[in-house]
Amino acid sequence: MATTARPRRSVLYMPGSNPRALEKARTLPADGLILDLEDAVAPDAKEEARAQVVDAVKAGGYGARELLVRVNSLATPWGQADVAAAAQSGAHAVLIPKVESADTVRQVEAIMVANGAPADMAIWCMMETPRGMLRAEEIAGSSPRMGGFVMGTSDLAKDLHCAHTRDRLPMITSLGLCLLAARAYGLAALDGVYLDLNDDEGFAYSCQQGLELGFDGKTLIHPKTIDAANRVFAPAEKEIEWSKKIIAAHAEASAAGKGVVVVDGKLIENLHVENARRIVALADQIAAMA
Repeated sequence: MATTARPRRSVLYMPGSNPRALEKARTLPADGLILDLEDAVAPDAKEEARAQVVDAVKAGGYGARELLVRVNSLATPWGQADVAAAAQSGAHAVLIPKVESADTVRQVEAIMVANGAPADMAIWCMMETPRGMLRAEEIAGSSPRMGGFVMGTSDLAKDLHCAHTRDRLPMITSLGLCLLAARAYGLAALDGVYLDLNDDEGFAYSCQQGLELGFDGKTLIHPKTIDAANRVFAPAEKEIEWSKKIIAAHAEASAAGKGVVVVDGKLIENLHVENARRIVALADQIAAMA
């Protein structure tokens, strides 16, 4: 399941145990939502949260936002029931926590299929442990339903015994391994959360770094960070205009039977054209969501 070309600039975690938050999410300008049944929900609220999330998704009203349900691990008492319920909810994807092997993905897929998950319902994986980093390629190619990776940098930092530095140098290898695997298999890739909600400058820097590394967007823990993430991860106006120029030149060359496309003195290859189409499609979708 190659990832769809859709905006994923801002993807906000929403606690499944909070009905007000689930309702508010319908009005927020985030491109996507992670409806969380795992970390954000206390053990004694797990079953109630599951029912609330399923009811909320079925009720609709989330517009064009991409909806991912983060389930509990299959090793917990709630995991299998979470996956079964999510499979029938109408969400776009199931998000599995702490994935460390292809087997985990295939086990979740089997539960989804057994519970009637539609063919276009994707599986996303939280990448947040050293073993997950080392098996990123195996996980990326584990199922035709694979849709994307979400970096869990907070848990990863704990396991690495590393510091949360501005440049994230201790985690660059891990981020790179997951990006390589995601792109090799045509998957989306979302950067991890920024924890200091009072550090606007640091958050902006983190978003810019994520963009430069190649991530599609940022996962968020508070609505106030949505606008900043949307600004950073949106295609720049110059980028959009250049992409349109490439597309037009390629179309003109193709119509004339020419095999070589040159724009402003630069040789344009097929990969440039594909990327230009992706950028223009994203810009159009962002404009439609505004």
